[in-house]
Amino acid sequence: MPKQNPKSANKLIAGVVVSCLVSLVLLIVRISASDSARYIFLVWNLVLAVIPVFLAWWLVGRVRQFGWLGWKELLLSAVWVSFLPNSFYLVTDFVHLRTTNEASLFFDVVMLASFVVNGLMLGYIAVYLVHKELVRRFSEANSYKIVAIIFLLCSFATYLGRFTRWNTWDILLQPAGLIFDVSDRVINPGQHAETYLATGILFVFLSSIYVVIWEASRLVKQP
Repeated sequence: MPKQNPKSANKLIAGVVVSCLVSLVLLIVRISASDSARYIFLVWNLVLAVIPVFLAWWLVGRVRQFGWLGWKELLLSAVWVSFLPNSFYLVTDFVHLRTTNEASLFFDVVMLASFVVNGLMLGYIAVYLVHKELVRRFSEANSYKIVAIIFLLCSFATYLGRFTRWNTWDILLQPAGLIFDVSDRVINPGQHAETYLATGILFVFLSSIYVVIWEASRLVKQP
């Protein structure tokens, strides 16, 4: 597995766990106070957001040991890319935000923002781990291009998840329907302007934040 500074890694893991627990506590408080499970789906979405981090950690370990061209490593890379959009999907859960008599709008904004931030954080950690391995094997420019493609795929997949309700596991359960939806948007772009607009907005949003994170991490490492 990838070698990390044990203390730094443990602190990061602890911080992520605490941050996710804060989200869950806020949700529990809302459910208890309002007797409504309106936002219970956020728990499942957060669980899905955690998976790409474990997959990235596993992938990096195997790549360092066996290289990236083995069929197992390529398959694991594909699985990782398939699950990664789940982390960023939480951003779209703001569509559920509305004024209700169950809790104050301010509380709901903070609670949802907590889940969204954790989703972004988990997704960016997963990408960062893989990006570091890409830099070891490719030029900085090519590594950035690969990461950009990953964010573009994530943005498109997030759109599919929110607007057409496809899930990661539908790649195996309903491949024909998924392929039809995707190919139709590629073949007939004029009929699916919303797809390209939403994908573009998400891509700019997600990638611009990641560039800041990546460059900030490099700046911190400089002597």
